[in-house]
Amino acid sequence: MLKLISDKCFFAIKSLLLLKKTLYFCGMTNYNEISKNVANDLLQIKAIKLSPANPFTWASGIKSPIYCDNRKTLSFPKVRNFVCDAFAEIIKQKYPNVDVIAGVATGAIAQGVLVAEALNKPFIYVRSGAKKHGLENLVEGHLENGQTVVVIEDLISTGGSSIKAVEALRKAGAEVLGLFAIFTYGFKIAAGNFENANCQWETLTNYETLIDSAFASGYIGKNDIEQLKKWREDPEGWDKK
Repeated sequence: MLKLISDKCFFAIKSLLLLKKTLYFCGMTNYNEISKNVANDLLQIKAIKLSPANPFTWASGIKSPIYCDNRKTLSFPKVRNFVCDAFAEIIKQKYPNVDVIAGVATGAIAQGVLVAEALNKPFIYVRSGAKKHGLENLVEGHLENGQTVVVIEDLISTGGSSIKAVEALRKAGAEVLGLFAIFTYGFKIAAGNFENANCQWETLTNYETLIDSAFASGYIGKNDIEQLKKWREDPEGWDKK
């Protein structure tokens, strides 16, 4: 009897928490609140750093006033859970009948698993390159021909690696419904690449929202905003002007 009552209480509490979460996300108009919350979180946990005066150097050699490492979200349960819940709720609204969740290696594997778990969906991931031994798989996990897939990414820069993953899934027989990422720099080339690949895509937050949040919090000043805007317009030539 005690166990039965305990089980009933557990499921009642769980149902209330799920209802609260649903109402919370449904109340966010046009995802504006999600975007602001994620931008603030990324700044607070230093997943994104802004430093126009002392720019970072990317692997490509480009000098940049912004550095992004969204893998840090995994180290902060509150942020990690919010990102996961946001992905899950948006996917449920836009693609309620999706069959499989896919993560892009390596940055989005863990986040993809969390989203798949939240949606109770199978998970697969896409390698950056095929294995050089065994079956030489590019797509890891069980995927059946014709299954619908939503792809999870951590960051969109030019979109090149993301589209490569999408094409690998299509080649493996999947119907890719769309791709969701945590953050985008908002480069025009990315939008063009996704359009050419005929792939729908969205991000939880973006460059403009991030800059607005950073300015509102006093993280950056007006002069910094100008430099950040100029960099986004011409990232390769920004440090040469």
